[in-house]
Formats: sequence, C-alpha cells, structure tokens
Amino acid sequence: MPRPPLAPPGPRRDRLHWLRRIAQLDPETDFHEIYRISAGYEFPWDYTRALELALYRTYCVPSISALLDATGEFGRRGQKRYDDTSLLMGEMVEHGVDSDRGRASLRTVNRMHNRYAISNGDMLYVLSTFVFEPIDWIARYGWRPLTAAEREAALRHYTEVGRRMNIRDIPADLDSFREFKTGYEREHFRYTDTNARVGRATLDIFRAWFPAPLRPAADAGVRALLDDPMLEAFGFAPAPRWLGKVVRTALRVRARVVTQLPPRRVSRLSADRRNRTYPGYPDGYAVEDMGAPEPTGIDPAWLRAPTSSA
Repeated sequence: MPRPPLAPPGPRRDRLHWLRRIAQLDPETDFHEIYRISAGYEFPWDYTRALELALYRTYCVPSISALLDATGEFGRRGQKRYDDTSLLMGEMVEHGVDSDRGRASLRTVNRMHNRYAISNGDMLYVLSTFVFEPIDWIARYGWRPLTAAEREAALRHYTEVGRRMNIRDIPADLDSFREFKTGYEREHFRYTDTNARVGRATLDIFRAWFPAPLRPAADAGVRALLDDPMLEAFGFAPAPRWLGKVVRTALRVRARVVTQLPPRRVSRLSADRRNRTYPGYPDGYAVEDMGAPEPTGIDPAWLRAPTSSA
C-alpha cells in the first residue's frame, strides 16, 4: 500500500508545499506518489476537465464511436458510464494499480473491455489521451506548469495501467508517445454518424449538469474548448469566436485565483463525493459492482470471448 503524501504544515501556509514534496521524489521509482499528488492535490479540477476532454477526443475515432454507439450505453446510462470511468480511474491513482482497490478496478475495466473486439491501436490511443490531455490542458490553464517529474510520472502511471490491460507496444518516452497520438489522430479522425451520435449524447451529459436556462450556454462553452479536428469529426458547429475568448480568459483568471489558495489537504480522487450515480462514494459501494452490464442485442462482430484480466 503506498504511503500517503505528507500533509501541509498549516491551512494557509506554503502554497508550494506539494511542489517541494514532488521535487524530493524520483519519477522512476516514486511515480505513483508524484502522480497522486499532482492529480489529487495540486490540479484535481484541471485533471478532471482534461480527462473529460480526453475521453471526448477518443470518440472522434470511428471504430471507437461505432462500438460505443452499438452498445447503446451512452444513450441509456450516460451519466453512469461517466461516473464509472471517473471513479475506476481515480481508484487506481489514489491507491495504486497494485493495491487491492487498484487491482479490483483493473479487473472491472478489463471485464468490460474484454467483451469486445477492440484493436490494440484504439486501446493505445485512448491511453495516450489520458497522458497528454492533462499535460496540454495544464500548460494552457493550470495555476503553475507541470514539472518534468509530473509529466514523466503520468507516462509511467498509465504505462503500468496499460500493461495490466494487455495493451502492447506502449512507447517508452513522452516524445514517442505523443508522436503516436498525433499520427493516430491524423490517420483516423473523420466524421461519421456514430461520432455525431456519441458526441451529442456526451454533450447532453455535460448539459444536464446545469439548470435548464444555462444549458445552451454550457453546450456552446464545451464546443468552444474543442479544436477544429474534433469539431469536424463530430459534425459540430463551432462556438462563436467571442465565446471561445471568454471561456479561455475565464479559465486563465481561475488559474490566477488558484495561486492564492492554500495547499489542498484532502485528495479529490476516489473520495470525491460529487459524482451523481453513487452518493457518498466510496462508503457503501464496491468497485466490482461498477461497469456496464452484459451486452444484449449487439452485433456479434463486436463480441469476443472474455480473456483473463489483471
């Protein structure tokens, strides 16, 4: 069981406490603790938004969106799918992939994925977005830059996750992995109707988090954060240019405000109780109970016999 990070010395002291703690750690051997501090204490809101965008980005690949569309899960239980993914990944970061809860989360993830004929390339691409979308988001909107150790820790964390998901050919360094991600998007991003349906269903999840009068603005605000290849792959109309400027300015103002806040004393990973499907999580819930049910009525071409999981 990994040791918890050292708590800050006082509620409003030493804003750079966690940064100094990271500087004491080695990303080759302490990557889990570094990543846990970065995602759970330093940038929890930013990592959440960036990983939402990461998943959204993967739906621009037609083979990924076609499977999700065929299962019908996003139309029927979109919020639950969102919460399951967020909490399962958070469990691995909070407790480590080799902890009891981390292994249980990986078994659940593998159980869901092993039902389907998913290419190694698609799995590797999804993994790459989990590494690079937070890196890129925080470079633009974070209250401080990520350190080289934090970036390396992200790569090493998801490399360990990927190995336990039987993903092959994971690049060994950030530059090679980014080159793979960029090339995969260039080759595979294109509009399809399944992209559009899954993209719209996901946008509806985001819209539902706001009161009805604000939902059109939330819709446009999300589209303002999507780059041109994503907009084209989903068939979405761009947000007004002025709104994009407003959204980006608001995110940068938020970053300046966060620099004045005290260091976080409680991790916002698996203990975050603001998910909508599991009130009070983790109390009273087991990670083994999460995930989509057995598929019914799906094209047999998508199915394969389950394989052993981590």
